[in-house]
Amino acid sequence: MRLSTLILATTLNLNPGNIIAWLIIGLVAGSVAQWLVPGKGSGCFGNLVIGLIGAFVGGLIVSLLVPDQIYGFWGSLVIAIIGASLLLFVIGMVRRP
Repeated sequence: MRLSTLILATTLNLNPGNIIAWLIIGLVAGSVAQWLVPGKGSGCFGNLVIGLIGAFVGGLIVSLLVPDQIYGFWGSLVIAIIGASLLLFVIGMVRRP
């Protein structure tokens, strides 16, 4: 089994309740990260996208560093905020002249 397939299979659980929870986590994480990292705002939809991508990036990094751990809602929210903040920092570094 390829590493990418293994990571996606272990990190994504696409039940309807989980999708709604990840949308909520993404929105909150994107909003908090936008508040933590200086720069111009992205709006509600932009925060949602940044939060979801950041949650995926943060979850991927944490699952590679500490496999087979369950963090629950609050742990996932913290990981998503860290991932979204990292994503905004990288985006800010790329956009700078």
